[in-house]
Amino acid sequence: MKQKFDIITSTCVPLPLENVDTDQIIPARFLKATDKEGFGDNLFRDWRYRPDGTVVEDFVLNNPKYKGCILVAGKNFGSGSSREHAAWAIAGYGFRVVISSFFADIHKNNELNNFVLPVQVSEGLLQELFSTIQNNPKAEVEVDLPNQTVTNKATGRSEHFDINGYKKHCLMNGLDDIDFLVASKDKIEAWENKQNNQ
Repeated sequence: MKQKFDIITSTCVPLPLENVDTDQIIPARFLKATDKEGFGDNLFRDWRYRPDGTVVEDFVLNNPKYKGCILVAGKNFGSGSSREHAAWAIAGYGFRVVISSFFADIHKNNELNNFVLPVQVSEGLLQELFSTIQNNPKAEVEVDLPNQTVTNKATGRSEHFDINGYKKHCLMNGLDDIDFLVASKDKIEAWENKQNNQ
């Protein structure tokens, strides 16, 4: 799942539902596993499949006209429990970016820790994106992490988004928290030596 981020341009999968919680993203019965592999298969499981395992044809992830590595979701995405498995499922399915007008804080950080970029936009741009995608599923969105902008390529409308500077550095360099510490080993040891010699 570790991939460096720069500029991502992709078609999008629209999920115009508000208050999508982590139990809807990955139902609790799938939380027994401690390995990240395979969670993408059960992303939005109860919306994608009926209890007997048959496919719900009209759910967006089962609609072949919607593809891409950007999920565009309604307001208050990732509310509910703090389960990191929800971010595992999103990343495991292949989404690299989630765009919404509001994210639950813990889920937002879980996405960042799993190399999924949460991009918070205005409600106006979010609704424009839903409209654009509905009218043309092949429409593309550009997410520029270095410049922290998201652009609807169909209309040219662009907005700046915020991201923690440390997390931006990690995403752009493909580093998780452990990788960052290992890469900083010399600096840490130099600081420790300086403290010990005072």
